[in-house]
Amino acid sequence: MAIVAAITVPQLLVGMDRARAVAASRYLAQQCGVARFQAVARARYVALRFTPTDDEYVTQMFMDGNRNGVSASDIARDIDAAVSPPERLSASFPGVRIDLDPALGLGADPVRLSGSTLLSFSPEGTATAGTVYVLGRDGSQLAIRVLGVTGRTRIVRYERATRSWVQL
Repeated sequence: MAIVAAITVPQLLVGMDRARAVAASRYLAQQCGVARFQAVARARYVALRFTPTDDEYVTQMFMDGNRNGVSASDIARDIDAAVSPPERLSASFPGVRIDLDPALGLGADPVRLSGSTLLSFSPEGTATAGTVYVLGRDGSQLAIRVLGVTGRTRIVRYERATRSWVQL
């Protein structure tokens, strides 16, 4: 029994870590969908802000307060109001964070939104095009890609064996 447990438990834990990373990516993609829906339903820009902290990124949703789009300066002046509390991905998905595996050689920035930290959705349903990378404890690398023209999201996973990204 001990030998069988010693063989299966590590594999089970890796499987759980991988599933947790996929679930976190789906959750983040769902948050993008919620922001897009809110923007269209309320006829106002809505944005997800990705704020780097010492150990990971914090996400928070904001709504345009003066009908000129969500901006960092308007957030700082409380013109664009928060519609959700700040959230760490690892709080709901332990061991998962917004990050990039340096071994992939893709650079250091896991939030690629045209030089911004705001993923903005318009009242027409369009969005800031970009990618947010999610890294699991087991090394699972996933990416949430946001298509600008449609505002839709796609989740892809990096397959190390083939060195390619595959859609989930």
